[in-house]
Amino acid sequence: MHDLSVFRSQFDAIAARLATRSNPPNLDQFRELDRQRRSAITQVEQLKAEKNAASKEIGKLKSQGADTSERQQQVRELGDRIAELDRQAKEADERCTELLEGVPNVPHESVPVGKDAEDNVEVRRVGQPPKFDFEPKAHWDLGPELGILDFDRAAKITGARFALYWGLGAKLERALINFMLDVHTREHGYTEVLPPFIVNSKSLFGTGQLPKFKEDLFQLAGTDYYLIPTAEVPVTNIYRDETLEASALPVRLCAYTPCFRSEAGSYGRDVRGIIRQHQFQKVELVKFAHPEHSYDELEKLTADAEDILRRLGLAFRTVVLSTGDMGFSSAKTYDIEVWLPGQNAYKEISSCSNFEAFQARRAGIRMRTGKKTELLHTLNGSGLAVGRTWVAIVENYQQKDGSVVVPEALRPYLNLEVIRGRSE
Repeated sequence: MHDLSVFRSQFDAIAARLATRSNPPNLDQFRELDRQRRSAITQVEQLKAEKNAASKEIGKLKSQGADTSERQQQVRELGDRIAELDRQAKEADERCTELLEGVPNVPHESVPVGKDAEDNVEVRRVGQPPKFDFEPKAHWDLGPELGILDFDRAAKITGARFALYWGLGAKLERALINFMLDVHTREHGYTEVLPPFIVNSKSLFGTGQLPKFKEDLFQLAGTDYYLIPTAEVPVTNIYRDETLEASALPVRLCAYTPCFRSEAGSYGRDVRGIIRQHQFQKVELVKFAHPEHSYDELEKLTADAEDILRRLGLAFRTVVLSTGDMGFSSAKTYDIEVWLPGQNAYKEISSCSNFEAFQARRAGIRMRTGKKTELLHTLNGSGLAVGRTWVAIVENYQQKDGSVVVPEALRPYLNLEVIRGRSE
């Protein structure tokens, strides 16, 4: 959320930058409410001056023995009018704050201006897509053929956009989770946490999913509880309404969780396979950083996520999102896209974002330097989306006979070099 005073004082500059976003917010109502508030405050100041002058006049008249009842009535009426204008100014102030809850973050000055994903800018490309001497298959064919992925039974159990992993398919998913957590905790300096997978509305407000994106969430009927859309929500809210010592920053946390999304508005996109599911697994990286160093921490966080792909030998590219493709709460985002032979395209496998103070203000997360406290910056990114990494391995390491070679980095976790079919 925005600082109300800063938003007012820098309104034109902020509005111009927000206008570069996709579906830019309409700030006309905010502008009109703020005009009404300023008008009410100006009138209050004028009326208070009149009231003070009248009170002094009454004092003089009383000393002269004059009748002041009519003048006193006028002063009371001025007081009533001042109280009403104060109420109007306060109401406008509260309404402005409510409106700001639905206004997205301001893109950082380094973010390229663009209309949509076509205007994202590639910053690096690592590795070469594999060359096959046969027509590579997509995971939605390979998985069922190997007996490690089952969509039909998942649909029977639950419905569309769910998957059932069998045998080595399930073990590969678990191996990826353990591998990612081990690398991030042992080598990248993150502390592992295991948070609740259900959160309340305050937590979702803190990270920016509520109130604007309620339709994307699964709410537990009759409760204030929601299934988490990402570990970003519970992990960021670990420190909600708390103050951290600036000297302890950055705090680096990572967590494995399942994630649940309704995927509202995404119908027709990535409907085949497990690219876009209602339930999926992720390892998430979250940082709490000093504002002066948060963009350095964003680069490091992105590099930590990329390192998983490097170790797995998967080709990828990293792009900085344009203003037209950014998420609601982000000030700057890098998307890491892995090469998928089955789709003959790069697909997002991680988004790494700096939210600056946007989430911290909503969640009340501050830092202390001596006696001074101020909002810190929050960052997060997938390290990585486990299901999409599963897809990348199956598609990139597929062999002509339908088997899948296990990347060397994962062999200690699976105790296996090749996935040849249904196996326990």
